[in-house]
Amino acid sequence: MATIDQFAEEAVLKTQAKRKQVYQNGDRFWNSLNAGLLILMAIVMLLPFIWLVSSSLKSQNQIFSYPPQWIPDPIQWENYSKALSIKPFGLYLVNTLKIVVLNVVAVVFSSSFCAYGFARIRFWGRDFWFGIVMATLFLPYAILIVPQFIIFTRLGWVDTILPLTVPLFFGGGAFNIFLLRQFFRSIPEELADAARIDGCGEFGIYWRIMLPLAKPALITVAIFTFLNAWNDLLGPIIYLRSPANFTVAVGLASFRSTLDVSWDLQLAATTSVIVPIIILFFFTQRYFIKGIVMTGLKG
Repeated sequence: MATIDQFAEEAVLKTQAKRKQVYQNGDRFWNSLNAGLLILMAIVMLLPFIWLVSSSLKSQNQIFSYPPQWIPDPIQWENYSKALSIKPFGLYLVNTLKIVVLNVVAVVFSSSFCAYGFARIRFWGRDFWFGIVMATLFLPYAILIVPQFIIFTRLGWVDTILPLTVPLFFGGGAFNIFLLRQFFRSIPEELADAARIDGCGEFGIYWRIMLPLAKPALITVAIFTFLNAWNDLLGPIIYLRSPANFTVAVGLASFRSTLDVSWDLQLAATTSVIVPIIILFFFTQRYFIKGIVMTGLKG
């Protein structure tokens, strides 16, 4: 015959089971709600890109038709060949890749070198100078355009890629230094101490230990640098004069004439320029997300 204690224990177990079921139902509801909101936001974010690709395959009249026609009929594949042949986008692509490669190499190595010094090497005024570097983030680029242009003009660098690449070999930018410094600070100090005991110098620690461990953060910096150089319009417009030196951004800007705009060809050229960025993100998104998440784990 069941005792009072057994009845009480069964009641407690039933109550716990009911609470667990309620919590599970609540978790399912909130998970479903979050998933629905994320899908909705993703669709909203993708709509402009979908419209861009769709319009790049339409005729001029279909682009402005109402109600909007999402699926081109017929599909104008020749828009891409016409758009890329009106302007020498092959030459623009080569010029852009030169700048992009130089900028990525310059920023990755110079910013990581400076970041290692601020993160690991103790010297007088380290925090003060790091604060000065961070303060440069508050300087608008517009106030630097005139003095930089005067300097590069007197150096004879106008109409070359030197103003767009050489300055990045000296630090690589305050944001990149901050990002890599935070990542270096999250790496255990014991690894560097063990290397010092084995006779490794500071540069050897930086090159052989820190850089391989900071691969996600370095890839993140490389992606940011690639995007900035690929999409940069203001710099090339200021310093590049000859059409033979134009980049893809300048080529797109010069695609529009004063009196008329062929929107079908303009959108086709724009889509062609965006595709390399999308491919880059899909191949590097794992490292990009990892680098952002792991940065700043240690203050």
